[in-house]
Amino acid sequence: MTVVVVESPAKAKTINKYLGKDFTVLASYGHVRDLPSKDGSVRPDEDFAMSWDIDAKSAKQMSEIAQALKASDRLILATDPDREGEAISWHVLEILRNKGVVKDKPVQRVVFNAITRQSVLDAMQHPRKIDSDLVDAYLARRALDYLVGFSLSPMLWRKLPGARSAGRVQSVALRLICDRELEIEAFKAQEYWTIEGDFATGRGDLFSARLAAIEGKKLGKFDIPDEASARAIEAALAGTPFSVESVESKPVKRHPFAPFRTATLQQEASRKLGMSSARTMQIAQRLYEGVNIGGETVGLITYMRTDGVQIAGEAIAAARNAILKAFGEPYLPSVPRQYTTKAKNAQEAHEAIRPTDLMRFPEQVKRVLEPEQYALYELIWKRTVASQMESAEIERTTADLTTTGNDGRRYTFRAIGSVIKLDGFLKLYQEGLDDEEDEDAKRLPALARGDAVGVRKIAAEQHFTEPPPRYSEASLIKKMEELGIGRPSTYTAILTVLRDRGYVRLDKKRLVPEDKGRIVTAFLESFFGRYVEYDFTANLEEQLDRISNGEIDWRQVLRDFWRDFTAALGEIKDLRVSEVLDALNVILAPHIFPPTAAGGDPRACPSCENGQLSLKLGKFGAFVGCSNYPDCRYTRPLTAPEAGGKEAVPAEGIELGVDPETGEKVTRREGRFGPYLQLGEAVDGEKPRRASIPKGYDPSQIDLETALKFLSLPREIGIHPESGKPITTNFGRFGPFVLHDGSYATLESPEEVFTVGINRAVDLLAQKRAKGPRARTGALKDLGPHPDGGGNVQIMSGRFGPYVKYGAVNATLPRDKAPEDVTLDEAIALIAARAGKGGGGRKPARPSNGKTAKRAAKAPAKRAAKTPAKRPRKKAAAAAADA
Repeated sequence: MTVVVVESPAKAKTINKYLGKDFTVLASYGHVRDLPSKDGSVRPDEDFAMSWDIDAKSAKQMSEIAQALKASDRLILATDPDREGEAISWHVLEILRNKGVVKDKPVQRVVFNAITRQSVLDAMQHPRKIDSDLVDAYLARRALDYLVGFSLSPMLWRKLPGARSAGRVQSVALRLICDRELEIEAFKAQEYWTIEGDFATGRGDLFSARLAAIEGKKLGKFDIPDEASARAIEAALAGTPFSVESVESKPVKRHPFAPFRTATLQQEASRKLGMSSARTMQIAQRLYEGVNIGGETVGLITYMRTDGVQIAGEAIAAARNAILKAFGEPYLPSVPRQYTTKAKNAQEAHEAIRPTDLMRFPEQVKRVLEPEQYALYELIWKRTVASQMESAEIERTTADLTTTGNDGRRYTFRAIGSVIKLDGFLKLYQEGLDDEEDEDAKRLPALARGDAVGVRKIAAEQHFTEPPPRYSEASLIKKMEELGIGRPSTYTAILTVLRDRGYVRLDKKRLVPEDKGRIVTAFLESFFGRYVEYDFTANLEEQLDRISNGEIDWRQVLRDFWRDFTAALGEIKDLRVSEVLDALNVILAPHIFPPTAAGGDPRACPSCENGQLSLKLGKFGAFVGCSNYPDCRYTRPLTAPEAGGKEAVPAEGIELGVDPETGEKVTRREGRFGPYLQLGEAVDGEKPRRASIPKGYDPSQIDLETALKFLSLPREIGIHPESGKPITTNFGRFGPFVLHDGSYATLESPEEVFTVGINRAVDLLAQKRAKGPRARTGALKDLGPHPDGGGNVQIMSGRFGPYVKYGAVNATLPRDKAPEDVTLDEAIALIAARAGKGGGGRKPARPSNGKTAKRAAKAPAKRAAKTPAKRPRKKAAAAAADA
């Protein structure tokens, strides 16, 4: 009997069918151990010795594997064919050796690029040993991430209250996003004009051209700077005859794109399908692990974490057959195409992402796939087949039209167009664009030198330069790849961490840095500039690649890094918070102190006469305050009020009128937590009545009547007919609600706070009560049977959100996980984590199950006082995992 270890239960079940009864295939459920969240997990003084912890769920799984191995005579480690997979195999083997169950039994490592019967059986015929170089590269990467996060994050917490963590690669990616935002804020639009012409041939065919030269001198972009210059040219061209001076045509070939790598798949899925990188990888994982076709589970695509663009010879032959069958001989090149990896610092030479069988056309599998799975499979199939198709043949034509203007000068207009002679691969596939426009889209009519052309219109058009666009997920991944930052398996994790930490948000599919993220980046650039430099991070990645190639020693890389890093930490250990704020004021000036409309000092306090605005740090994060505090108590959020056209609000507020009942002034004010309304002023230390302006309301549009409504809240609707207790309405953290005797019910719209009547309020409360405190609305999704055979795993709807249910075990879904996106393997991992009170699934960057940090955060102050040094260390280790 042979024991085979893979990562996931679904993979285990499929491979067991392929191998037969002489094999027992078991799942490790991803990583089985990691660095514990405590000081000393990586010990630089002991030449970077590491301590590893195995959580309860993994311990149980490893015990089952060990028990099975006792009765077997061979161990095969068949985890994924990348660095993470190699690391999992190494961890599994180390644990089994420590348990004493390996002894003299042969241990083999096999890898397969696709989960198909043929691929798995072929891999079993070519076993090897664990690649120690890949393991060394993993150890170096894990130690670096741990040490950076463990050392740098506590520094952030001390100097920047509200900051969450810093990471080796995460911080550099955040810098890219923040630097782009600074470019946008510092951008000043520049006016320029173009002269466009609409022309017609003698046959009446229309085309357009643009003024390109005057007196033979080529026009630059800003050579027509204003309207006066443009109108003068318009007048000079009025009524003048045009003729064709020259026509030049030349053939151009457009070659197909290489098959997908991880990064290009994520980029194209974002552009064409609107999928996030995380969603793309989830669906690709399911296609890789396989679907049921004809009673057998078959993997539809090859492994999806790869830098390679080459594909196997048999796949090329299959692609050429598919081209002949679907498009015919004109679309098949005489020689098969070969591609090589151009990505900076590409790692192992894995195959590109491709269908496992290219003769399995998308339409043939559509009925067994979910819509998103089908869309992604079709994208991968088209890209792979197109990569072996004939090049597109395009004839690009440039025509120059000339005239002598009324001012005696010679004007040249240029028209550019193209004609596709053979569409080639374009018949099947065109790569999406992020921000550019395709210049080959225009087409010109037949023109010959000397032809007279009619003028339909000559018009001057005004333009303004535009700031660079914010990064989308696709364009950020592309940029990171160009710079050599991160690797295929890390792009999604990096983006997820940045969003989860509240450092960035997605707005219209563009990444926008939050104030918290910008402050962290500014701090690191000011005091740890070297460690967020793009070249430094890329060079370190290159060293890790050299470790994986066996070229350099991993411990020497760590020694060199740690020597310089600890020196940098020592330099800012005694840095005062005031020095930090001075540096941040300078770096973030375009964001927090933008130029004012009046042209005055943007840092002048609008409330007092001589105060200077500065960044301030409070226990709830950063805000802007006056240097004359406490004499001047002006504060505002970090984003300047002028941004977005909003007016500056002085410390004493903007008066909206007088309350007719009390005779006190009603003012609208801006606080560090946003806009609010105030009735009167503080008297004898007693705070005045205040009311926050709810989300969805434009503060500048709030009048006295509306303000008095908000200040009157909570509003009492009436007495509940059963309890005799009052029912009230108000706005809360999650929106408008009704309240009765501690029970809340949500209102549909903000207006209902002021209009809802007693009958509807009682009805809403009754509906809420009828659901009960632990109400369920049934299964949202049935994921299928659990491998243990104890019934199906389901996604349920509960009072506090969706959760996974298996038997008597319930596990809450992560906040960023949509119920419809959860796979069976992910659900099983959550169930196992809940049942064993440990982590679950493949967790390459989590040193603990996260519960230690939560318990520490909730610990009583008395207990916290006893262990002042340990609490931040645990938090730092968790932050290190996010690197």
